[in-house]
Amino acid sequence: MDSTDMDRTVAFDYTVYVRASPDQVWQALTDPAQTVRYWGLTLASDWKPGSPVVWQGMGLGDPDPEQVVLAAEPGRRLALTWHTFTPAFAEAVGMDEDLRARISAEPRSKFSYDIEPAGPDVTRLHLVHDGFEPDSTVLAMIREGWPSVLSSLKSFLETGEPLPELE
Repeated sequence: MDSTDMDRTVAFDYTVYVRASPDQVWQALTDPAQTVRYWGLTLASDWKPGSPVVWQGMGLGDPDPEQVVLAAEPGRRLALTWHTFTPAFAEAVGMDEDLRARISAEPRSKFSYDIEPAGPDVTRLHLVHDGFEPDSTVLAMIREGWPSVLSSLKSFLETGEPLPELE
């Protein structure tokens, strides 16, 4: 990607403050038994840079060599590539084939969580999901999805219960 291409990419940037320690936030992001509670899917990995991440649930689950851990510093930072848009995923979420084909043709994006203490028993969780072109359909979709996922994560960590499924 040349510098002109880099200048054209856009990102989704979101911050949430959670009444939990950085280690508790890390655990919730990496423990499949916890991710399924607030996200409805699991992410299985050994959480080492370069290792595969298998997304399971919502029609996801086939290993994909391009779904990998990009960075992992327990309690501090986690970065991954975004999942593959398979026909099974599209069917599970009620997506038509035209939309699936369109988003599958977009470059694979990535996301990162930066985790830092923000006070006693409070953690700042900063998400950046990037690698999108300005007219990205995936970007428009994740702008709707991430706030719900992160709000459910916050609720889960603070109360033990995720948010009810939103419509």
